[in-house]
Amino acid sequence: MVAASNPSGMWSPFGPFSMAVLQGDGQVVHLKGQVALDVHGHVVGLGDIRAQVRKTLENIRYVLGSMGGRMSDTISLVHYATDIEAFMSTGDIRAEFFAVPYPVTTTVQIQRLYHPDLMIEVTAVAEIPRSRFRLPDASLTIVDDSQGAPE
Repeated sequence: MVAASNPSGMWSPFGPFSMAVLQGDGQVVHLKGQVALDVHGHVVGLGDIRAQVRKTLENIRYVLGSMGGRMSDTISLVHYATDIEAFMSTGDIRAEFFAVPYPVTTTVQIQRLYHPDLMIEVTAVAEIPRSRFRLPDASLTIVDDSQGAPE
């Protein structure tokens, strides 16, 4: 379960985010930074930040869904944008994917991403309740370090 905290005495969130998110006892999942690539690895929304934000969030939703997760399980997001002003115009799109309690967010402007046509990358952390969590597929690699490192 995810709960948000927006303490009094702090400035009020001006968009779809919370100041802090409290984590329950589910399965914590750290997602690799997602970008606006389709299933074939092609850039979606060339030169269109709104299309790229939408596709990036769809990719996050897909990865979470593969493990039984939902966007509402998201605790934290970090946005890496090549144009922060353009990114700030996408709040309505982000609001389509997230509801109260909003995840905490950080947004950073960067010079470029690994592919020059990409305008946004988003990393996410989510907590999927154990009752819904499932391993996504056979490609998962599990490392059991309970025995310690080999000598």
